[in-house]
Amino acid sequence: MVDARGYSCPVPVIMVQKAAKNNNELTVMVDNRCAVDNVTRFAENNGFSVTVTPEGDDFRLELKKD
Repeated sequence: MVDARGYSCPVPVIMVQKAAKNNNELTVMVDNRCAVDNVTRFAENNGFSVTVTPEGDDFRLELKKD
């Protein structure tokens, strides 16, 4: 799991990029819409499907490589 809450872009994308090298499935927690959009864009451009679920003030992104 990547907990990128409290970080502004591009840090969440960099964290996901590093974690995605070794994983076909990944859970990412972020706390702002900009990070949701940027992580989603990165993941989809790298072959992952993305499911976004709001959790209070945070967002849970489930990334799965097809």
